[in-house]
Amino acid sequence: MISKNADHHPWKLSKTVLPQHTDHAGVMWHGAYVSWLEEARIEALSSIGLPYKELSSQGLELPVVSLKIKYIKAANHGDQIEMHSFCLPRNGIRLPWKTTFLKGGISLLASAEVELVLVKVEGDDKKLMKTLPLSFYQALSDLQKGP
Repeated sequence: MISKNADHHPWKLSKTVLPQHTDHAGVMWHGAYVSWLEEARIEALSSIGLPYKELSSQGLELPVVSLKIKYIKAANHGDQIEMHSFCLPRNGIRLPWKTTFLKGGISLLASAEVELVLVKVEGDDKKLMKTLPLSFYQALSDLQKGP
């Protein structure tokens, strides 16, 4: 389970495992987890008033540079899944997130660790940002506090 500061609450996203999320046996396909992780981060950004579209319009992108998922129990077609995500303090230039996938809010199905970096896109050039813009630094602080 993910350790967290008692003052911080997770960003939550509820999802239903639909047929398009599963393999032929009705088990949630591993790639669907990655899509849901992205959705959870984008929802959290929007919740603090920073829609991803706004970041993109500023030429900023958040590519994933590391992804680790530990599958514990299968999620199946029709299951109701609650994701609990935590934006963790920066690790150098990396922006880490941890997420758990829970069935019924209690049964741990999977956990994920994702690291992102902030990149400035100018035409065909992509520049890794070692210093965060002030507005993004504040947003990151808000994300770490939770909802």
